[in-house]
Amino acid sequence: MSCGCKTSGDSAHSCGTKSANGCESVNTCGNSYKLSVFDWLSNVQNPASNRCDFVEVRFKNDRKSFYKNVNNIPLHIGSVVTVESSPGHDVGVVSLTGELVKIQMKKKRFSDEGSFKIYRLANQKDIEVWQEARKKEETVKVEARKISHRLGLEMKITDVEYQGDASKVTFYYTADNRIDFRMLIKEFAGTFRTKIDMKQIGFRQEAAKIGGIGSCGRELCCSTWLTDFRSVNTNVARYQQLSINPQKLAGQCGKLKCCLNYELDSYLDALSHFPSSSTMLDTEKGRAFCIKIDVFKKKMWFAYVDSSMAWYDFDIDLVKKLIAQNKKGERILPLEELKVPDIALPSVDLIQENSVDRFEKKNRGGFNKNRNPNQNSNQNRSNSNQGARKERPERNDRNERPQKTERPTNDRPANSERPRNTNPNAKPNQNPNQRPPKQQQKVQSEKTEVNVNVNSEQKPQPPKKKFKKKFPPKKDNNA
Repeated sequence: MSCGCKTSGDSAHSCGTKSANGCESVNTCGNSYKLSVFDWLSNVQNPASNRCDFVEVRFKNDRKSFYKNVNNIPLHIGSVVTVESSPGHDVGVVSLTGELVKIQMKKKRFSDEGSFKIYRLANQKDIEVWQEARKKEETVKVEARKISHRLGLEMKITDVEYQGDASKVTFYYTADNRIDFRMLIKEFAGTFRTKIDMKQIGFRQEAAKIGGIGSCGRELCCSTWLTDFRSVNTNVARYQQLSINPQKLAGQCGKLKCCLNYELDSYLDALSHFPSSSTMLDTEKGRAFCIKIDVFKKKMWFAYVDSSMAWYDFDIDLVKKLIAQNKKGERILPLEELKVPDIALPSVDLIQENSVDRFEKKNRGGFNKNRNPNQNSNQNRSNSNQGARKERPERNDRNERPQKTERPTNDRPANSERPRNTNPNAKPNQNPNQRPPKQQQKVQSEKTEVNVNVNSEQKPQPPKKKFKKKFPPKKDNNA
């Protein structure tokens, strides 16, 4: 029989046993997605002489161990097997087979001597006993916490795991100090009627067993793929220019996050090209110290010892040259003179099209067009004037004046045509180029005389004079 779920990372499937009736719905091996290893050597054919006899078996949560396949049972990933234990036997799921097991054993420094062996593929009775024991684990954990609280022990019971044959139960706990278990084990043995095993774990191991979601939005590394826990200290955060804030740097376990070690080597490699952060520059204005480092821009900020409010940033290449000058006994120029002014790039208004009042401007313009009908005529006149100005020939030299051409006076030919009479109302003896009499002015003057005669009784009022407001003279404050 084999496990009916996928062990390569799908937590939605339950890890039951595949029997004639189908896959069981009980989760028999804990979270199947935890600490799964991809077998990249599964398709590699090796000679039979070098075949690995060991198999990796996973139990509840992250507990794994290696067992020797003495009877050469055909096993694959997901097979439910009955293995040797002390005392009795245990039931687990095969998580890795083949040549990759040797690499994992070497990585975890597992010794071949005294290793347990695989009895058989788990039968139906073994699986039923195992599932019944797993169902009692949650109630046993709650009862155990009540007992420890009643005894006044400063400890926290994190997890409970039954052995496959239900002959032993293991309690995983966390505590800051040593705990006296003499009374506690007696209470547990009398209550649960089985062999008791107490195992202390760290806070990181507790987070790995329980699981959860980290601040990055993904599952915890310790509960999915991270098997070894390296020490993390505050120097790691200082190398990465992070603020020492325990609330941001601590994980769910209460310790510093393991992911702080992931990029530490890259930061150390980049910082090896920087001068020391305790560098002091001797300038003509005074001594300056390093106040900040930017790893990505490769810059260092300096400030004077006397006035530390003004910061000046320099590239690390320039800082190295300045340090070399100080070693020769030369003082460098003041920092403000060494600072190269930043070239201001032309700002492009990208938000102009997305301004809030962009529609109001358009509507306001359309409303004004309807309100002022003469606006279009004025614009057309201005455009025509501009077009006429453009048609004028440009002079190369503005100081030059066009030469006047002399008109011929009596050199007209006899048969030349007379100029066209521009005035149709002109008399035959009248000069055609003479302007017509101003008849419109006479009509207007007659109208004004009539108006004056009608309103002769009323005296015409003189126009009102517009007086400008005179301001009082300014007073002289000195006087």
